[in-house]
This record gives sequence, C-alpha cells and structure tokens, in this order.
Amino acid sequence: MAQLTRKRYPVGLQTFSELREKNYVYIDKTAYVYEMAHADAKYLFLSRPRRFGKSLLTSTLRSYFEGRKELFEGLAIEQLETEWTAYPVLHFDMSTAKHVGEKQLVEEINGKLVEYEKIYGRDESHVNLNQRMEGLIKHAYEQIGEQVVVLIDEYDAPLLDVMHEEENLPVLRNVMRNFYSPLKACDPYLRFVFLTGITKFSQLSIFSELNNIQNISMDEAFDAVCGITEEEMRTQMDAPLELFSQKLNISKEAMLEKLKENYDGYHFTWPSPDIYNPYSLMNAFSKGKIDSYWFGSGTPTYLIEMLRKYGMTPIQLGGEMKAGKEEFDAPTERLTSVVPLLYQSGYITIKDGNPWMEMYTLGIPNREVRIGLMKSLVPYYLTPNTFETSSALIRMTESLYKDDMEACTRMWKFARHKVE
Repeated sequence: MAQLTRKRYPVGLQTFSELREKNYVYIDKTAYVYEMAHADAKYLFLSRPRRFGKSLLTSTLRSYFEGRKELFEGLAIEQLETEWTAYPVLHFDMSTAKHVGEKQLVEEINGKLVEYEKIYGRDESHVNLNQRMEGLIKHAYEQIGEQVVVLIDEYDAPLLDVMHEEENLPVLRNVMRNFYSPLKACDPYLRFVFLTGITKFSQLSIFSELNNIQNISMDEAFDAVCGITEEEMRTQMDAPLELFSQKLNISKEAMLEKLKENYDGYHFTWPSPDIYNPYSLMNAFSKGKIDSYWFGSGTPTYLIEMLRKYGMTPIQLGGEMKAGKEEFDAPTERLTSVVPLLYQSGYITIKDGNPWMEMYTLGIPNREVRIGLMKSLVPYYLTPNTFETSSALIRMTESLYKDDMEACTRMWKFARHKVE
C-alpha cells in the first residue's frame, strides 16, 4: 500500500489565504463564491451556526474580491472567473465585540474604522459611526476607482448575550443600526455586501434602511455553502479518511459511518444533502479520535437563559417537532418560543419537510449534539448533586447514546422526583 501524506487540518483556522499558502486541507467552496459574487442581488445575508465555516467563507470572498487569483489555482472558480478585478474590500469581524456594553461596542467599532481610515482617509467633520462608515466607502471608491465590497462577519455577535435582556438589547441594537445605516445610501459605490450571523434579527430592528437584503440561508442553491457534504467527504477527503480508518484499524466505510452518526445530519433547507459539522470533523481528523468537539467548545449562556424563559426541558428537546417556516426561521427579537434560536444556533435542524407548504420536521442533528445537550443542560434543571441524581444522569446519557428516548424519559422523571 502506498504511503499516504498527511496534510494539516484547519482546526479553528478561518483565513483562506493562510489555508492555501500553508497547504491545509481545504474543501472547495469556490463555485459557491462565484455564484454569490454574480448573483442578481448584491446584498446577501447568510445564517449558520457557530463554528460552521461562515468566517472562512467571508475570508474566501475577501481574497476573491481583492483579485488574489494565485490563491485559487486548482479550485473550481479558476475555471469560472475570467476577469479577477481587484476591488477595495472593507471586512468587519464583529466577533471581537462579544460581551460588551454600549461604550465598549462603540470603541470596538471605532477601532475597526480607524484601521481602514488610515488607508483611505477620513473627513474630520465625520464624528458619528454612520458618518464615518459612509465617508470610508466613498473615499475607497474615489481612491481605487472601483466599487467597494463590504463584508460583515457575525453581525449579531454583540447582541447574542443580551437578547434575553429587555434593557440592554435595544441599546446595543441601536448602535449596530447606526453603524450599518449608510449601506443603502452608498448603493452606487458598492459592488457587493455580505453579512453573516447566527441569528436572524428583523430588518426593521437592525437594517431599517436596507430593505433589499436577500437572505440565502434557506436557498437550495446554497445548501452546502458551509459545512461538508458526504460527496465532499468521499472525494476531497478520501486520503484523510483512509488515514483515519488505518489509525482506528477499521474499514473506510465503517469510519465514514462513525463520523456520520456523530457529526452529520444538518439540513438548512429541504431537500438538502446531509451536512457534516466542519469544526467537529476537522478536530476528529486532527486528533484521530471521535469526541465532542463542537458542543464541547461551549454552550452559549444565552441558550440556557432562553430555554429557561420558554420552559423547554431537555426531554422535550430530545423528540422531533413539526413547525412552519415562519415558526423557526423567525427574527429572534420577536420570539414566541425558543425554537428559532435552537434552529439558528444549530441545536436542532430540518429532518424532513414540505417546501411547497413550508412545513418541516425539526430535530437534533446527530449524536454529538444530542448527548452534549443533555449533559450540559440537565444539571441546570436538576441542581442537587446527590448520588442518585448523578446516577440517573449517567443512565440518561447512556439511553441517549442508544437513541432510547423511552428509557431516557423514565430516568428524567426519576431524577426530577428526587430533586423535588
């Protein structure tokens, strides 16, 4: 058997140029990049769960619009693009503005604007964030002679931790609305605008002026723009699969089945190919071990708060639920249940559906999420740390591992009884 060469796996790496220059494993999504760049709409929004490749996609778009053709050699877009025009690109990563108050948020945005103002200049009369954003776009257009590309990654990051707070959410939302407001007025100077996020805030609350954003989150044409499909696993990751299976001393098909039951099962529209969680997958390949990687990287506090607020128990989460599109693909500040937040955050996904009627079946995507949810959330509902409740939790986890919801429910009722 020929010796297989191991490439480096991009664990947590989100910069396209670094992946390409340092020969990391890269799943080719550049055909999607071309389709996005040449879509009828030039304002696009994509919602995907955390650590699902949104930032890497945004970085890929940045390299593409900067005209860095050399980074795309051998990729699908090389056969599609003929012009490779270099545009001025304003790339704002809002993930650095988590867990902040109003003052800190303004300072964070100010720092991002300053970096680009050093390149393109600033009118001293422009003081407010919206004035500076508008001036920046116009200066970049005038200096380069090409329309400007604006990329805003994780636009909702400053808002996630306060979405359950009636006092702080409106304050931070107004700051973000002010920052984004010039995008419509600058339309003649803009070539492309792309925003990513986990949640879907209504256009009225954040983008009150920008009413022409096209939400591609549930578009069938972009169902696999983030994440990894089984076809991509079998083709672009064939060699890593072979190496992994050799390490565990099992067949490649058996290896694929293990990965599938733990990390596969996401659908962001219907019909859709199964989508693997890329963060968990790359970690598993890197460490040579099946483990809880995505869920183990942190359960957001806002999720626990919202589950409590709407009274959803871990056992209710474990089953499947029927919902119309408007019930789960809904703006998060108009929630009447926790379902939209669970869906948009990746804890439940589409399992089946009737797109014509816009009715869908939702459920937990895979074993990693199912077990992780129960192990992380149950202690918040069963606080006394007794031997009996701890034993019940272990048996609940074992039942979940075997997909035995009936046994899991019995253990839940037992543990609840002991607590009460």
